[in-house]
Amino acid sequence: MANFLYRLGRSCVRHKLKTILIWLAVAFTLIGLNRAIGGELTNGFNVPGLDSQKAYDLLVEEFPQQGGVSANVVVRAPDGTKLSDTTQQNAIDRLSSALVSLDDVESVVPPTVGVTVSADQTVGLFTVQLVTDPLPTFATIERLESARALALGSSNDLQIEFGGDLYNVADEPETGVGEAAGLIMAVIILLLAFGSVVAMGLPIGLALFGLAIGIGGIIGLVAIAMEVPEWTPNMASMIGLGVGIDYALFVVTRFREGLSDGLTVEDAVGRANATAGLSVIFAGGTVMIAILGLAMAGIPFMTAAAVAVSIVVATLVIASVTLLPAMLGLAGHRVNSKKVRKRGNVAAGETGQKWTAWGNHVSKFAWQYLIGTTVLLVALTAPVLKLDLGFPDQGNSPIDSTARKAYDLMTDGFGAGFNGPLVIAIDTSVVDRSEVPALTAALASDPGVAFVQPPQFSSTGEAASIIIFPATAPQAKETLELLNRVRSQIFPTVLTQSKAAHVGGGTASFADVSERVSDRTPIFIAAVIFLSFILLMLVFRSILVPIKAAVLNLLSIGAAYGVLVMVFQWGWGLGIIGLAETVPIVSFVPMFMFAVLFGLSMDYEVFLLSRVKEEYLNHKDNTRSVIFGISNTARVITSAALIMIVVFLGFVTNADPILKMMGLGLATAIFVDATIVRVILVPASMKLMGDANWWFPKRLGWLPRLDIEGETGLPERQYDLTDQST
Repeated sequence: MANFLYRLGRSCVRHKLKTILIWLAVAFTLIGLNRAIGGELTNGFNVPGLDSQKAYDLLVEEFPQQGGVSANVVVRAPDGTKLSDTTQQNAIDRLSSALVSLDDVESVVPPTVGVTVSADQTVGLFTVQLVTDPLPTFATIERLESARALALGSSNDLQIEFGGDLYNVADEPETGVGEAAGLIMAVIILLLAFGSVVAMGLPIGLALFGLAIGIGGIIGLVAIAMEVPEWTPNMASMIGLGVGIDYALFVVTRFREGLSDGLTVEDAVGRANATAGLSVIFAGGTVMIAILGLAMAGIPFMTAAAVAVSIVVATLVIASVTLLPAMLGLAGHRVNSKKVRKRGNVAAGETGQKWTAWGNHVSKFAWQYLIGTTVLLVALTAPVLKLDLGFPDQGNSPIDSTARKAYDLMTDGFGAGFNGPLVIAIDTSVVDRSEVPALTAALASDPGVAFVQPPQFSSTGEAASIIIFPATAPQAKETLELLNRVRSQIFPTVLTQSKAAHVGGGTASFADVSERVSDRTPIFIAAVIFLSFILLMLVFRSILVPIKAAVLNLLSIGAAYGVLVMVFQWGWGLGIIGLAETVPIVSFVPMFMFAVLFGLSMDYEVFLLSRVKEEYLNHKDNTRSVIFGISNTARVITSAALIMIVVFLGFVTNADPILKMMGLGLATAIFVDATIVRVILVPASMKLMGDANWWFPKRLGWLPRLDIEGETGLPERQYDLTDQST
């Protein structure tokens, strides 16, 4: 493999313009195909097999007007007035007419006295049912909110706010500002690390080019066959920027080392491709394995997002070993500043000496560092024992958002439970219609229910629906208890065929998805660890190295989970990240974080250990090889990690609590991994394990050999005898 990549890198240099043109052609082709035949991204929440999904399917079939997504439009009369006043009633009528006229709207139920008008007649609720085809998008929200201006006129000050399920599935979080800030910081870090605009531009350019192909072409093409969620481009941007810059950074750094050794541009590129490029391939493989492991959750939208994002990662890997060598060949010695070209890479040498001294220091006090850092990571991980998975509702939205204002008005006017109704769907082709009134009465008598709407029967008479409003907020423990009680106690007690009734609605859907994710997470984690163990075992021909890598990565991920608990559940530092109150940790966030973090952590493990293994194969001295690996990779690993951290922290500025969780969790884990784990725990543990690091049973010798052998087996070095100081 190393020889193949060496020849590939040199070939890309010799045919650099041709290689770049081929990539441009590929980019234009994929983007063009996406625009011509690409599928639409969806906000669907279909999860086959869940009880809430069965309720949704039955409602879509028998109650098309109820099966789609709904929206709440909440109105509040100005102080000192009531909704029944003539001025306010006229505004309500105009709002109703404006809503009905929208193409997205299936039906509108205006405020009804005694049902959806508060007792003091100051708050009223419109229930707006949206069409099921096409599914609502952010444009639907914009059209819906345009009705506000039509209703108010020039003088009326009726307060009108919008919320409901529509804002769970179609609202678009703010994007662009945080990502742009992260990208600017990455540019600054690369300039400081390389001291060259050309060297800085190569990783940034490669990452952006890869993302253009991924977001502009690949994701849409994947959407032809799978229901790819609308937030996939955000996730691809977050991961793609990080890995794209990182992969290019390692290859460019190795290329610069070759130039500083006096190699020709072509030979330096070939050797960078054969060493750092090979590490990129295996690192990218671990990222893809981890992300594709999300399919274990059995959640179709997570599987589709994982497939799309993993293909984007694969694209960046391929570009790193083909397009980047061509770009390096084009740049040549300009990857170094003119000052460095005149005097050689002095700064890098000085930095390497500092890291060599650090490696010697850690080796000397290996036990102390191992015990101390392990205790620290365990302490950071301890809050995970208090991890409380849930799902934010619109009460966690920014205070100035219309969805939050609608939530608060609903709570004030009717109670918190009106923000998360449960929709009961009964198959009356199996259950006798006479049992439905009895079920309604049983639901109304439950202490957790605030209000029950009378049952409705479908036109065919084969289904009935009942809407109940809990007495507690959607994310409250009591609401989940009510949901479980309805399914496990009320249905079996009242209905002769309890499996013919299902509970749906947004609250039930989130709860069901949370339960499935929680059930599948242990299997997912075990599968990702096992597959990563196999890959690293084949790469390094070692048993202890992949075990150590898995354990240390689990510690860094555990520390990130602990920080999430401290911030989002306990409220430590909430104001710093722009939140006013605690937020439950979304059930699928830890799973998604594990997939991403395990893959990214393995990146640094592969990059570091490939240099350690390279030196060990040359000298068979474990301590020397560990110190060599640290001194030659720590600088670039910390630079790469710093870039990832600023990219991920950019998402913490987003108003969406879920993106805040992802950004903070990923940034924390990368910080821990690149500092505590990679430059302290790894060298300390490898020092203590000695030659056992590279023990590999002879009876496993039949396994494929995927060793990263550095420059072993490559052709003789080719030196550049010309003066490159100008």
